[in-house]
Amino acid sequence: MTRRVLSAVAAAGLVAGHGLSAQQHADPGAPVSFEVASIKPTAASDGNSFVRRLPGGRFDSHNVAARFLITFAYQLQPFQIVGDPGWVGNDRFDINAKMEGDPPPLAPGAGIDPMQLALRTLLADRFKLVMHKETRELDIYALVMARPGGKPGPALKPSATDCAAEAKNMGRRGGPPPGPEDPVTCGSRQNFGRIRFGGMPLSVFATNISGQLGRTVIDRTGLTGNWDFELTFAPERPLGALPPGVEPPAVDPNAPTIFTAVQEQLGLKLDATKGPVDVWVIDRIEQPTPD
Repeated sequence: MTRRVLSAVAAAGLVAGHGLSAQQHADPGAPVSFEVASIKPTAASDGNSFVRRLPGGRFDSHNVAARFLITFAYQLQPFQIVGDPGWVGNDRFDINAKMEGDPPPLAPGAGIDPMQLALRTLLADRFKLVMHKETRELDIYALVMARPGGKPGPALKPSATDCAAEAKNMGRRGGPPPGPEDPVTCGSRQNFGRIRFGGMPLSVFATNISGQLGRTVIDRTGLTGNWDFELTFAPERPLGALPPGVEPPAVDPNAPTIFTAVQEQLGLKLDATKGPVDVWVIDRIEQPTPD
């Protein structure tokens, strides 16, 4: 087991699971932080919850729990956070913040977005977050081809989208957050029983469904390049607390499980195995003072 103490205020700290430092994306002598930031408890839940990047270096989140902010800032799955008090997953916050200048977003897989690094600093400054990393041998899934040497399933198509060019334009668009039926060209959108995925490698899909399955998923398909697909399945009830007043929709009794859907629709398979998993143990976290 390895152990390393981390305070989120250290913008030069290691990126969980990637070994990349913040200096790769910022001035080595300066922390990555927001110029200004306002944090308030969510006054009344409207059932909507989002985190978004806006033009001008602005960060906007609504009705979001501190646990999600940590997973977003550190690129973690919920099961990788250990030892947090109950309010971390239940109490919801609205955050409006702004960085100096307008740092461009990064294409998927290109590194850590400066806005995520600034959020780490905010978590340390305002939530007093301190945590350390441990590596534990846990149950995982390996994403593999359904049949050795087999072909992708009918829903899995190579992507022709240039997501590097899309990333350059993304920060200029602004406007409201994307709706549930808006197209997904460079990214992934998960709704209850539906995943739409576009313009990214399957390693990103493996990471994304780790939260859905409650354990780490590693891409061992051997398929390279970027892919597009839509996956539909009968979901389990979401892990953790739902926002107040929000109930999951009814499940189609004829829909396949996610394991069956991955095999029939994508031509892939989720094999249960064991492997090393990084978890982050919270040593300290406090309720932020509203402003």
